[in-house]
Amino acid sequence: MTVDQHQETIGHYGPRASAYVVSAVHASGPDLDQLEALLTGRGSDRVLDLGCGGGHVSYRAAPHVGQVVACDVTPAMIAAVLTEAAERGIGNIVGEVAPAEALPFDDASFDAVLCRFTAHHWSDLRAGLAEARRVSKPGALLVFIDTVAPDDRASDTHLQVVEYLRDPSHVRNYSVAELADGLSQAGFAVESKMVRSLHMDFAVWTQRTNTPPDNVAMLRRLQHEAGAEVRRQLAIGKDGSFDLEAATFTGSAL
Repeated sequence: MTVDQHQETIGHYGPRASAYVVSAVHASGPDLDQLEALLTGRGSDRVLDLGCGGGHVSYRAAPHVGQVVACDVTPAMIAAVLTEAAERGIGNIVGEVAPAEALPFDDASFDAVLCRFTAHHWSDLRAGLAEARRVSKPGALLVFIDTVAPDDRASDTHLQVVEYLRDPSHVRNYSVAELADGLSQAGFAVESKMVRSLHMDFAVWTQRTNTPPDNVAMLRRLQHEAGAEVRRQLAIGKDGSFDLEAATFTGSAL
């Protein structure tokens, strides 16, 4: 991660860490249910929650593993996750502050790498995935989840613009094909992929990131003036709310 992008992410998410701990769209979902089911009975000793954000992967993983290392580039996120874990009585989550592109862990040190809703903030997707593979033991479980760009070019462009106006630490939502290729090139065998739809309530979506009022006004205008195909692809409503797809990849380290 470049220094500028690193600082952009820290500056943006530091003051908003607690909002992501309580965010409903982050705290639940069938993707988390799927992740927990994959860990249940597996007997994993040490797992990595890469780009942990509000810690929802860590909380779901903790009952099924020996230790969860919650890793995020934003110190305030780690502090919020450890506080929440203590309040929930979860004692096997530890925190580590680091960017995905430069992980401070030994080679082959994790039985599973779990990554949810973070890769679109990385300045270098391939470097982050290479690091994820480096710290994975051969055969380690991979669960990689992120929001994805639509295949339609105009809708892709529209989504990147509104995401960046809302959140300046946003780098890119990649397509399903780009993510699958990146995982494969990094040394992961992708065994399954599933795309699910997430509904983004415009007011909640912008309030969670404390988007400045001028940007909120621009976002409303962009949503209102989007072309017919973009509106259809993203299911944009009259209030600016829309649907965003998220892909779940499961597999293992080669």
